[in-house]
Amino acid sequence: MSQVTLKGNPVNVAGQLPAVGQQAPGFSLVAKDLSDATLASFNGKRKVLNIFPSVDTPTCATSVRKFNEKASQLGDTVVLCISADLPFAQARFCGAEGLSNVVTLSTMRGQDFLKHYGVAIASGPLTGLAARAVVVLDEHDKVLHTELVGEIAEEPNYDAALKALH
Repeated sequence: MSQVTLKGNPVNVAGQLPAVGQQAPGFSLVAKDLSDATLASFNGKRKVLNIFPSVDTPTCATSVRKFNEKASQLGDTVVLCISADLPFAQARFCGAEGLSNVVTLSTMRGQDFLKHYGVAIASGPLTGLAARAVVVLDEHDKVLHTELVGEIAEEPNYDAALKALH
């Protein structure tokens, strides 16, 4: 069990992020067309998993915008924005914002992802959602970088995540 804060209040997060150097756990999440998207769906690409509670909060929206901007400069890399939002809401947000360099995935049928990636919020008002985290994988799904953001209302360290890809 890890602990982060939400506006200064302690929040428990079940599990641990995958360790740097280990093989990332497989997953199945829901794509914008309601199909199942697995880790294997992105074989051969480096992956930035931008994990957060909901795109309908200012910090989460900012992280999607910033990773969208930075992703356009990354070769052979896909940014996966993973939240509990329904695929319809994720698509509406990205469409309204003109964001085309990220892939949105929903945990609506992927609760195992929260457990296997150690990001399941286990206490407080956001119980059942994902904590804010970033996991960077190479093209063979080896973990290069992880960050469980200590304060859910704060942005991740974009530079550290992207540096892991160089």
